[in-house]
Amino acid sequence: MIIREATITDLDTIHRIAHQTWWPTYTGVISNEQIEFMLEDMYSVNALLSQIKNAIFLIAERDKIPVAFAAYSLKEPENMVFKLQKLYVLPSEQGKGTGKKLIEKVIDLAKQRNGKVLELNVNRGNPAFDFYKQLGFEVYQEVNIPYYRFILNDFVMRKPL
Repeated sequence: MIIREATITDLDTIHRIAHQTWWPTYTGVISNEQIEFMLEDMYSVNALLSQIKNAIFLIAERDKIPVAFAAYSLKEPENMVFKLQKLYVLPSEQGKGTGKKLIEKVIDLAKQRNGKVLELNVNRGNPAFDFYKQLGFEVYQEVNIPYYRFILNDFVMRKPL
């Protein structure tokens, strides 16, 4: 497996992985209307073009085929808190250690920049919550974030680096 930094030329790939991952991940957790809205709002190529300017995106490839992506950024410079903004692994790749390897890469890169904490948000109904707990993340707070006409019911989780 290779993990590399994404470039603008990878935006179509990130868009595709998001669409192939979101439906099986969030169906039954949030409404189909919310899935469609958020995919368009956050994962259209234009939305990703804006995001890639403010975050570092990573692509995981198995046998030269992109199978997952992550994005992170420095959230609180004064406390060196980094934010894992996105982590999506194709359903066919889940359970093979790909997500764990991506998080480990983000942690390594954050530590190289003197990061002290890695933070993420996870929907309270997302089964990935248990995955993050296994990797040492702990619930920092429970939040309800207004997002247009929806509410994001999330746990904010943190892991000391």
